[in-house]
Amino acid sequence: MTTITVLGVGPGDPDLLTLKAKEAISQADVVAGFETVLKPVSRWIQGEAMPMRYRDQEEVLDVVAARAAEGKKCVVCVWGDLNFSARELVERVQRRADETVLIPGISSVQVACTRLGLYMEESIFITLHARAGTDESLAELVEVLIKGKRNAIVLPRPYDIMPADIANLLLEKGIQAQTPLHTLQRLSFTDESGQDYTLGALAQEEAEFSDLTIMVFPKAR
Repeated sequence: MTTITVLGVGPGDPDLLTLKAKEAISQADVVAGFETVLKPVSRWIQGEAMPMRYRDQEEVLDVVAARAAEGKKCVVCVWGDLNFSARELVERVQRRADETVLIPGISSVQVACTRLGLYMEESIFITLHARAGTDESLAELVEVLIKGKRNAIVLPRPYDIMPADIANLLLEKGIQAQTPLHTLQRLSFTDESGQDYTLGALAQEEAEFSDLTIMVFPKAR
């Protein structure tokens, strides 16, 4: 039976890696993941580190599956927690393994709630990471902002649907320019930062955002 473990490495601070994840990484023969994901856990990798990029992830995962079929202990690492925007990668692994062991981690969304004093029961989480399309997620975000009854926690899609793009799309959908929001970048890293905007001001922002950015729209008071 081919078994591959997929685990969340947390938001970036190595101290937020769970004990169970540390054990799985240190005991693995092969540890795969995007290069940036492997960096914060590199001290615990005892076996072969197998970095991958978007353009070669299918090939790397094929190699991981082949090693697992040989009886090697194989781990695939993802940012944060498995249930926050890691679905596509988890499904890629599941297609290649008879059994997939999932080890949850701490998400940057949890850190964002801590930084801003928010509670998930008063919030809704919307991710734009899906490559299949974002229209449905954007429509849901518009609906939440119009109602104003919940905080909206949004993960932009790296590189092509970033905060300024989202702001412009929301303005086109009729959301008011004075709508307040927070941007949080690289949470738990030593260079993490946060800034308050209005939707209109964000739409005009020319500075580049990290691909580890969260947008938070507070509910109406």
